[in-house]
Amino acid sequence: MIPLPLRSLALAIAAASSLAAVAAPVTSLVLYRSDAAGLYTAGDNGDVDAGYAVAREPRELQLKSGLQDITLGGLPRYLDPEVLALSVDGNAAQVISQRLLLGQGQDAALGSLVGQPVEVLASSGQPLANGTLLRAGDGLLVQDASGRTSLIREYAAVRAQGSFQTGSSLELRVDASRAGKAQATLSYPTGGLGWRAAYVGTLQPGTACRMQFESRASIANRSGRDWKDVQLTLIAGEPHVLKASAPRPMAAPAPMMYAARAKSDVNAMPEQNTLADYRSYTLPAPVDLPDGSVSQVPLYATRTVDCERTALYENGGSWVAPQPMINRDFLPGGNTFVVSTLQLRAFDSLPAGYLRVLAADRSGTPQFIGEGRINDTPKGEQARMSLGNAFDLRGERERTAFSVDQAARTLNEAFRITLSNAGDTARTITVREHPSRWREWTLASSSIKPSEQKPDLLEFQVNVPAGGKATLDYAVRYQWSAEDTPQP
Repeated sequence: MIPLPLRSLALAIAAASSLAAVAAPVTSLVLYRSDAAGLYTAGDNGDVDAGYAVAREPRELQLKSGLQDITLGGLPRYLDPEVLALSVDGNAAQVISQRLLLGQGQDAALGSLVGQPVEVLASSGQPLANGTLLRAGDGLLVQDASGRTSLIREYAAVRAQGSFQTGSSLELRVDASRAGKAQATLSYPTGGLGWRAAYVGTLQPGTACRMQFESRASIANRSGRDWKDVQLTLIAGEPHVLKASAPRPMAAPAPMMYAARAKSDVNAMPEQNTLADYRSYTLPAPVDLPDGSVSQVPLYATRTVDCERTALYENGGSWVAPQPMINRDFLPGGNTFVVSTLQLRAFDSLPAGYLRVLAADRSGTPQFIGEGRINDTPKGEQARMSLGNAFDLRGERERTAFSVDQAARTLNEAFRITLSNAGDTARTITVREHPSRWREWTLASSSIKPSEQKPDLLEFQVNVPAGGKATLDYAVRYQWSAEDTPQP
């Protein structure tokens, strides 16, 4: 049995060890949203250097007293050299100057070994040199235990303890107040990293529009280095970046991997907070982000949400002419396609991303029926998107009347819209018209009462029978003042 004082000491040591383990420094990575296609596709074509992230990573320095040069390797490929910063705990050392060496090709991997013991081999497998690697570019400089330095330009392989790191390296000249180990934090912004929301909606059976809604974050890493056990925070919104976030050398081709490894409870969700005018999502546990990968982590718990589906036939837009347009040929016809649209009310803040919509076929297997864009949507607001053109539905728009009375400063115009449905069930098609010859207009007549009317919109709900057609007739009268009379 441990005596009480010793037991107290043992508990204190255990508690201190536990706190040290909890407080152990970890690399933190803050990612900003990017829709750059090159980040999320295989190969090195496109803007793989896009995106914006801020990294803060702990480094342990082995210092000598006084002025000295140190090298920090294993950095990403697309760094901003003007914003790199190293802070040393306890002011143990001050940075006098720094130089960023951009990592490209094999020099990036060799550069990460500078300052470490290596063995350089010939093509026969025989060693050419053993010692500390001093330089990796334009030949290898290796210093052996006796202090002799060799320059090696022709070699077959380099062998070292542990694994090579890829990416850039940072050369620093520091002035240390004392010798020994010192803890430091290296912070920098980098490109080649980004994230965006990825949503999957599966329509549920039945007449009501309900959808199982899955929310994920897709995280792309094309930065030129692996990230292991990083604490990750995702920023939703669009802060301005006025200059390129990093140098942009050519990226070496990298095979894409689709894998995520989150070391946490699968039911744990990111913690959401406000960051100035943006939203932040902090993941509950560290994750691994291998170079050349697209990882996915949950953003919100999967849930069932109400939605609304619309078959939309729309002509024109919200543009209004700068003066009355009295030319007969102004917007005489329309398109033929009826667009399938979907909208839902945001149950929480929805960061921008793409919604992939599925519906069950006759055998009950979910099949892809369209993809739409969800923009940044605050909680409670409507998210609307188009999924594609409806196969069985068509529309036709023709002008049926037109007259201008310049003395009375009026213009009358009428249209007939014919909608057809080749499907085996009746459909309701939403027709949206935008009277845009002039800002002053009235609805003179319509065969169907409008469901909505605004200064730039007429909306009608038209029931179209299965295998049949339906028509909508309406007329609009424009009127303007003498000051607005169009010039010949």
